[in-house]
Amino acid sequence: MSNSISVNTRATPATASNDTAISASTRAKMQLNVSILQESASVSLNSENDPLALVYKSAITSINEQLEADFGPDAIQNAAGQDNSPEGTAGRIVSLSTAFFSAFQQQHSELEGDDALNRFMDTIKGGIEKGFKEARDILQGLKVLGGDIASNIDKTYELVQKGLDAFVSNQRQASSTDESQSGQA
Repeated sequence: MSNSISVNTRATPATASNDTAISASTRAKMQLNVSILQESASVSLNSENDPLALVYKSAITSINEQLEADFGPDAIQNAAGQDNSPEGTAGRIVSLSTAFFSAFQQQHSELEGDDALNRFMDTIKGGIEKGFKEARDILQGLKVLGGDIASNIDKTYELVQKGLDAFVSNQRQASSTDESQSGQA
């Protein structure tokens, strides 16, 4: 069962003369706010909707605003389709966060081997924990955190942890391989 909500965003005659005074940026923000409210109401009314899409939409708004001048409106959404399954979401979280390891090592050249890896993992795990908590809080506020949604978040979290463990294992294996090869040279 789907209930739609209509929000009239047309200017009334009393405000029509003020339209030119509203900047394009302000107008875009107002339209986005209406869109978010409609999506929020839709998620609240229809539990089959994907609330992770709402979280995603609100999280990338600022990035889209920054990219609009160079890439047009909705640059991120237009760049690629999005897999919001637990596997797809976990894969993005792991790959995007671990991609910064070499840059972290360069910035912290005083750390070597496991010390660098451990410090890096502590840093990104802190961000991941905060992100999952914030997402849960948003979904709880929308009163949609339960059932499949909660289990999908739990599954995503579990897959992220496994992905991070695999990253650490691969880094340690590569490090030990490098050390044994340098000892043979």
